[in-house]
Amino acid sequence: MLFTSCKPDQSVKIELADELLYVAGGIVRASTQKKQLSLVFTAHEYAEGYEVLKQTLKKHNIHGALFFTGDFYRNPSFTHIVEGLKNDGHYMGAHSDGHLLYCAWENRDSLLITKAELVKDVEDNYKEMNRFGINKTDAPFYLPPYEWYNDSIAAWINEIDLHLINFTGGTLSNADYTTPNMPRYYPSDTIFNRILKYEEYEPQGLNGFILLTHLGTGPERSDKFFNRMDALIDSLIARGYSIVPLRELLEKQ
Repeated sequence: MLFTSCKPDQSVKIELADELLYVAGGIVRASTQKKQLSLVFTAHEYAEGYEVLKQTLKKHNIHGALFFTGDFYRNPSFTHIVEGLKNDGHYMGAHSDGHLLYCAWENRDSLLITKAELVKDVEDNYKEMNRFGINKTDAPFYLPPYEWYNDSIAAWINEIDLHLINFTGGTLSNADYTTPNMPRYYPSDTIFNRILKYEEYEPQGLNGFILLTHLGTGPERSDKFFNRMDALIDSLIARGYSIVPLRELLEKQ
Protein backbone atom coordinates (compact mmCIF):
# COMPACT_ATOMS: atom_id res chain seq x y z
CA MET A 1 0.00 0.00 0.00
CA LEU A 2 1.26 3.48 -0.83
CA PHE A 3 2.27 5.85 1.93
CA THR A 4 2.07 3.15 4.56
CA SER A 5 3.70 5.46 7.10
CA CYS A 6 0.71 7.77 6.69
CA LYS A 7 -1.96 5.04 6.61
CA PRO A 8 -4.24 6.49 9.32
CA ASP A 9 -4.85 9.55 7.12
CA GLN A 10 -5.68 7.77 3.86
CA SER A 11 -9.42 8.48 4.13
CA VAL A 12 -8.98 12.21 4.80
CA LYS A 13 -9.91 14.35 1.81
CA ILE A 14 -9.83 18.09 1.28
CA GLU A 15 -12.40 20.10 -0.63
CA LEU A 16 -10.88 22.57 -3.04
CA ALA A 17 -12.09 26.13 -3.34
CA ASP A 18 -14.15 27.31 -6.31
CA GLU A 19 -12.77 29.20 -9.32
CA LEU A 20 -9.32 27.64 -9.28
CA LEU A 21 -7.33 27.93 -12.49
CA TYR A 22 -5.80 24.74 -13.87
CA VAL A 23 -3.07 24.23 -16.48
CA ALA A 24 -2.43 20.67 -17.70
CA GLY A 25 -4.35 19.35 -14.70
CA GLY A 26 -2.38 21.32 -12.09
CA ILE A 27 -3.68 24.18 -9.94
CA VAL A 28 -1.84 27.37 -10.86
CA ARG A 29 -4.04 30.11 -9.43
CA ALA A 30 -6.81 30.60 -6.91
CA SER A 31 -9.88 32.81 -7.30
CA THR A 32 -9.16 36.25 -8.72
CA GLN A 33 -12.15 37.69 -6.83
CA LYS A 34 -10.13 38.29 -3.67
CA LYS A 35 -7.04 40.45 -3.29
CA GLN A 36 -4.96 37.75 -1.67
CA LEU A 37 -2.02 35.55 -2.59
CA SER A 38 0.36 32.99 -1.12
CA LEU A 39 4.15 32.84 -0.96
CA VAL A 40 5.71 29.53 -1.97
CA PHE A 41 9.37 28.50 -1.74
CA THR A 42 11.13 25.42 -3.11
CA ALA A 43 14.50 23.89 -2.28
CA HIS A 44 16.60 20.90 -3.26
CA GLU A 45 20.28 21.47 -2.50
CA TYR A 46 20.56 25.13 -1.44
CA ALA A 47 19.10 26.91 1.57
CA GLU A 48 21.24 29.97 2.23
CA GLY A 49 18.15 32.19 2.36
CA TYR A 50 16.70 30.39 5.35
CA GLU A 51 17.56 32.84 8.12
CA VAL A 52 16.54 35.91 6.11
CA LEU A 53 13.25 34.43 4.95
CA LYS A 54 12.42 32.93 8.34
CA GLN A 55 12.82 36.31 10.03
CA THR A 56 11.04 38.19 7.23
CA LEU A 57 8.00 35.94 7.36
CA LYS A 58 7.92 36.09 11.15
CA LYS A 59 8.17 39.90 11.08
CA HIS A 60 5.09 40.12 8.86
CA ASN A 61 3.25 37.24 10.58
CA ILE A 62 3.04 35.37 7.27
CA HIS A 63 2.86 31.61 6.89
CA GLY A 64 4.53 30.50 3.68
CA ALA A 65 4.57 27.13 1.93
CA LEU A 66 7.89 25.31 1.67
CA PHE A 67 8.26 22.47 -0.83
CA PHE A 68 11.41 20.39 -0.33
CA THR A 69 12.79 17.32 -2.05
CA GLY A 70 13.46 14.10 -0.20
CA ASP A 71 17.17 14.83 -0.62
CA PHE A 72 16.63 18.10 1.25
CA TYR A 73 14.65 16.50 4.07
CA ARG A 74 17.24 13.74 4.57
CA ASN A 75 20.23 16.10 4.52
CA PRO A 76 21.42 16.38 8.15
CA SER A 77 22.69 19.90 7.46
CA PHE A 78 19.10 20.98 6.81
CA THR A 79 17.40 19.27 9.76
CA HIS A 80 17.30 22.47 11.79
CA ILE A 81 15.78 24.30 8.82
CA VAL A 82 12.92 21.81 8.44
CA GLU A 83 12.27 21.81 12.18
CA GLY A 84 12.49 25.59 12.46
CA LEU A 85 10.04 26.22 9.62
CA LYS A 86 7.65 23.54 10.82
CA ASN A 87 7.70 24.95 14.34
CA ASP A 88 6.85 28.39 12.93
CA GLY A 89 3.69 26.93 11.39
CA HIS A 90 4.64 27.04 7.72
CA TYR A 91 3.23 24.52 5.25
CA MET A 92 5.83 21.81 4.62
CA GLY A 93 5.36 20.03 1.30
CA ALA A 94 6.85 17.57 -1.18
CA HIS A 95 8.84 18.42 -4.31
CA SER A 96 10.03 14.96 -5.58
CA ASP A 97 12.38 12.71 -3.69
CA GLY A 98 15.34 13.06 -6.05
CA HIS A 99 14.37 16.19 -8.03
CA LEU A 100 13.67 14.18 -11.16
CA LEU A 101 12.71 15.68 -14.50
CA TYR A 102 9.31 14.15 -15.25
CA CYS A 103 8.89 15.23 -18.88
CA ALA A 104 11.09 16.62 -21.62
CA TRP A 105 11.81 20.35 -21.76
CA GLU A 106 11.45 20.50 -25.52
CA ASN A 107 8.23 18.44 -25.59
CA ARG A 108 6.06 18.59 -22.51
CA ASP A 109 3.99 15.61 -23.69
CA SER A 110 7.07 13.36 -23.74
CA LEU A 111 7.26 11.54 -20.41
CA LEU A 112 10.68 10.68 -18.96
CA ILE A 113 9.26 8.62 -16.10
CA THR A 114 6.76 5.78 -15.72
CA LYS A 115 3.77 5.87 -13.41
CA ALA A 116 5.45 3.37 -11.07
CA GLU A 117 8.62 5.48 -10.97
CA LEU A 118 6.61 8.62 -10.27
CA VAL A 119 4.68 7.00 -7.43
CA LYS A 120 7.88 5.70 -5.86
CA ASP A 121 9.52 9.12 -6.18
CA VAL A 122 6.60 10.80 -4.42
CA GLU A 123 6.25 8.04 -1.84
CA ASP A 124 9.93 8.28 -0.92
CA ASN A 125 9.59 12.06 -0.53
CA TYR A 126 6.74 11.62 1.96
CA LYS A 127 8.64 8.95 3.86
CA GLU A 128 11.37 11.51 4.55
CA MET A 129 8.76 14.07 5.56
CA ASN A 130 7.11 11.58 7.88
CA ARG A 131 10.30 11.48 9.97
CA PHE A 132 9.46 15.09 10.88
CA GLY A 133 5.84 14.26 11.64
CA ILE A 134 4.53 15.54 8.29
CA ASN A 135 2.01 13.33 6.45
CA LYS A 136 -0.36 13.57 3.50
CA THR A 137 -3.08 15.18 5.56
CA ASP A 138 -0.66 17.92 6.57
CA ALA A 139 0.64 18.29 3.00
CA PRO A 140 -2.03 17.46 0.39
CA PHE A 141 -0.53 19.71 -2.29
CA TYR A 142 2.41 18.52 -4.39
CA LEU A 143 4.70 20.83 -6.35
CA PRO A 144 6.55 18.98 -9.14
CA PRO A 145 10.33 19.24 -9.54
CA TYR A 146 11.54 21.96 -11.88
CA GLU A 147 7.91 23.18 -11.78
CA TRP A 148 7.48 21.13 -14.97
CA TYR A 149 4.83 18.48 -15.60
CA ASN A 150 2.03 17.45 -17.96
CA ASP A 151 -1.55 16.23 -17.64
CA SER A 152 -0.44 12.60 -17.15
CA ILE A 153 1.72 13.58 -14.18
CA ALA A 154 -1.14 15.60 -12.69
CA ALA A 155 -3.57 12.69 -13.12
CA TRP A 156 -1.17 10.23 -11.47
CA ILE A 157 -0.66 12.60 -8.56
CA ASN A 158 -4.42 12.90 -8.16
CA GLU A 159 -4.77 9.11 -8.12
CA ILE A 160 -2.65 8.96 -4.95
CA ASP A 161 -4.86 11.48 -3.17
CA LEU A 162 -2.69 14.54 -3.73
CA HIS A 163 -3.28 17.74 -5.69
CA LEU A 164 -0.58 18.98 -8.06
CA ILE A 165 0.04 22.71 -7.94
CA ASN A 166 2.40 25.07 -9.71
CA PHE A 167 3.33 28.75 -9.60
CA THR A 168 1.27 31.43 -11.29
CA GLY A 169 3.16 32.66 -14.33
CA GLY A 170 3.87 36.17 -15.55
CA THR A 171 6.06 37.80 -12.90
CA LEU A 172 9.47 36.09 -13.35
CA SER A 173 9.55 35.45 -9.58
CA ASN A 174 10.56 31.84 -10.23
CA ALA A 175 13.62 33.05 -12.17
CA ASP A 176 15.42 34.07 -8.98
CA TYR A 177 17.59 30.94 -9.41
CA THR A 178 19.17 32.17 -12.66
CA THR A 179 22.89 32.94 -12.74
CA PRO A 180 24.90 35.51 -14.75
CA ASN A 181 26.32 32.83 -17.05
CA MET A 182 22.84 31.83 -18.26
CA PRO A 183 21.41 33.27 -21.51
CA ARG A 184 18.32 34.36 -19.60
CA TYR A 185 19.60 35.81 -16.35
CA TYR A 186 17.29 38.03 -14.34
CA PRO A 187 18.77 40.29 -11.62
CA SER A 188 16.74 40.79 -8.47
CA ASP A 189 15.85 44.38 -9.43
CA THR A 190 14.35 43.13 -12.68
CA ILE A 191 12.31 40.47 -10.91
CA PHE A 192 11.14 42.86 -8.19
CA ASN A 193 10.04 45.49 -10.71
CA ARG A 194 8.39 42.90 -12.95
CA ILE A 195 6.23 41.65 -10.08
CA LEU A 196 5.01 45.14 -9.25
CA LYS A 197 4.54 46.12 -12.91
CA TYR A 198 2.51 42.97 -13.50
CA GLU A 199 0.35 43.83 -10.50
CA GLU A 200 -0.13 47.35 -11.78
CA TYR A 201 -1.02 46.63 -15.39
CA GLU A 202 -2.90 43.32 -15.27
CA PRO A 203 -6.63 43.83 -14.64
CA GLN A 204 -6.73 41.12 -11.96
CA GLY A 205 -3.36 42.04 -10.54
CA LEU A 206 -1.88 39.34 -8.33
CA ASN A 207 -5.25 38.13 -7.05
CA GLY A 208 -5.10 34.42 -6.29
CA PHE A 209 -1.40 34.20 -7.09
CA ILE A 210 0.88 31.35 -6.07
CA LEU A 211 4.07 33.42 -6.03
CA LEU A 212 7.11 31.15 -6.11
CA THR A 213 10.74 31.87 -5.28
CA HIS A 214 13.59 29.70 -3.95
CA LEU A 215 14.99 29.17 -0.47
CA GLY A 216 18.49 29.15 -1.91
CA THR A 217 20.18 29.58 -5.29
CA GLY A 218 23.78 28.50 -4.96
CA PRO A 219 27.07 30.41 -5.03
CA GLU A 220 26.98 31.38 -8.73
CA ARG A 221 24.29 33.95 -7.96
CA SER A 222 25.40 36.63 -5.53
CA ASP A 223 22.33 38.81 -6.15
CA LYS A 224 19.92 36.96 -3.86
CA PHE A 225 16.25 37.77 -4.29
CA PHE A 226 15.34 36.64 -0.79
CA ASN A 227 17.04 39.84 0.42
CA ARG A 228 14.27 41.76 -1.38
CA MET A 229 11.38 39.77 0.13
CA ASP A 230 10.83 42.17 3.02
CA ALA A 231 10.50 45.13 0.66
CA LEU A 232 8.27 43.11 -1.68
CA ILE A 233 5.91 42.17 1.15
CA ASP A 234 5.76 45.82 2.26
CA SER A 235 4.88 46.85 -1.29
CA LEU A 236 2.17 44.21 -1.67
CA ILE A 237 0.58 45.06 1.66
CA ALA A 238 0.65 48.75 0.75
CA ARG A 239 -1.26 47.84 -2.42
CA GLY A 240 -3.97 46.17 -0.39
CA TYR A 241 -3.01 42.50 -0.62
CA SER A 242 -3.46 39.91 2.10
CA ILE A 243 -0.72 37.25 2.07
CA VAL A 244 -2.46 34.10 3.28
CA PRO A 245 -1.40 30.49 3.92
CA LEU A 246 -1.55 28.24 0.86
CA ARG A 247 -4.28 26.03 2.30
CA GLU A 248 -6.43 29.06 3.00
CA LEU A 249 -5.93 30.18 -0.59
CA LEU A 250 -6.78 26.83 -2.19
CA GLU A 251 -9.20 25.03 0.11
CA LYS A 252 -12.85 25.68 0.81
CA GLN A 253 -13.23 27.25 4.22
